[in-house]
Amino acid sequence: MAKIPAGVGPERPQVVVLVGATGDLAKRKLLPGLFRLATIGFIPGCRIVGVSLDNLTPEAFRKLAREALAAFSTRKVEDSEWKAFGDCLDYVPLSAGPGAVKAAVERAEQAFNGEGDRLHHLSVPPNAALSAIRMLGEADLVSRARIIMEKPFGTDLASAISLNAKLHEVFDEDRIFRIDHFLGKEPAQNILAFRFANGLFEPIWNRNFIDHVQIDVPETLGLDGRSAFYESTGAYRDMVVTHLFQILAFVAMEPPTSLAPAPISDEKNKVFRCMLPIEPGDVVRGQYNGYRSEKGVAPESDTETFIALKCSIDTWRWAGVPFYLRTGKRLAEGQRIISIAFREPPKSMFPVDSGVGAQGPDHLTFDLADSSKMSLSFYGKRPGPGMRLDKLSLQFAMHDTGYEGDVLEAYERLILDAMRGDHTLFTTAEGIERLWEVSVPLLKAPPPVRLYAPGSWGPNAIHQLIAPNAWRLPFERAWRDPNTVGA
Repeated sequence: MAKIPAGVGPERPQVVVLVGATGDLAKRKLLPGLFRLATIGFIPGCRIVGVSLDNLTPEAFRKLAREALAAFSTRKVEDSEWKAFGDCLDYVPLSAGPGAVKAAVERAEQAFNGEGDRLHHLSVPPNAALSAIRMLGEADLVSRARIIMEKPFGTDLASAISLNAKLHEVFDEDRIFRIDHFLGKEPAQNILAFRFANGLFEPIWNRNFIDHVQIDVPETLGLDGRSAFYESTGAYRDMVVTHLFQILAFVAMEPPTSLAPAPISDEKNKVFRCMLPIEPGDVVRGQYNGYRSEKGVAPESDTETFIALKCSIDTWRWAGVPFYLRTGKRLAEGQRIISIAFREPPKSMFPVDSGVGAQGPDHLTFDLADSSKMSLSFYGKRPGPGMRLDKLSLQFAMHDTGYEGDVLEAYERLILDAMRGDHTLFTTAEGIERLWEVSVPLLKAPPPVRLYAPGSWGPNAIHQLIAPNAWRLPFERAWRDPNTVGA
């Protein structure tokens, strides 16, 4: 096994209390992620205590975990690896009470040589989070502990303030990790490297050179049985506040004094403080045809399954540069991109029929899929006589580096960071409350939902929202296939 780089994982053994251990997220992401981290040696000792409403025995939970690994693990599970991991699993039903959970954690800690730390991961619906926190407090499992919270972090300003206040009654802010799996993706972190490690791009990362920015996360999926949750949230609360605004902060933040967690969080929060309120006139809400026929959806539901909006950051760097955000369900493609549109030259000396400007401005595009890709488009001369220009591009894919196998899945990276106490990729109480504050005008007077056909790109009004510019998706050309010779 390759040597693990210093500082990647925690220094002390970990007991993970996985609340909601039989749920979909635990089976798809958390158990396979913990298995991989423990197996490849990132965690110097790991025991997992599953907790949920299901009245299972520890043996039944191990069987559930084994089936989850078979279905969702990204690597082959060897029998010897499973035996070592399975022996580290325990389970306590919630009905057994806080005392039983505490006893299970203490049993797990007895397996360590020396004292370890505790990580509580609340993989539960929002309405169950506070009761789970109270249970951990009653079980006296707060000391030496950090806690990971899943979104949403409130549904408006009042609920976010109330939730944070109740959280702080049990856990200090520096022990709380509000998780956003978008920021755990390698491409999202690559934005920091791209901006601040290269002298070429940061000098042009401002209103003098950038015309507008798009953050576009369309989804082809529907509700997947989550109609009750979605009816109470909608696309804006589910995706924009907790995901897209966080990505926006990485794009728009000022250079931090260092890459330590506190300076990065400070710069992200400065972006949020400088965001102007989201006005209803700068928002398009949509709902796909057939949504109201879904099981659990009200016949006259006004919940949006699609949202596109324009927002502004009132700083010297970004004054006058619009940020366009779009996301929704049942759309034409599943993509996750950030696209930076650069200003076009102030004057063109090329002939009218040269093709210059015909395909829009130059773009720098980040693909936020797990296999990181970037593209820089530009105009270049077509070979031959005359002056005909075509849109060309320089492209990079993680595949090109030979390091693709080293990429951690988003939850794996974020769990490791939480174990180390690194808040760089997590949301603060101040940040989330500010985002709900700028959302007040929209939430008070949301524009009506417009119907759109499943498989489309949303309501037609999105084109007026971004005019005279155009949405980057769908792409005018596909990403190059890295396996194609000569690509």
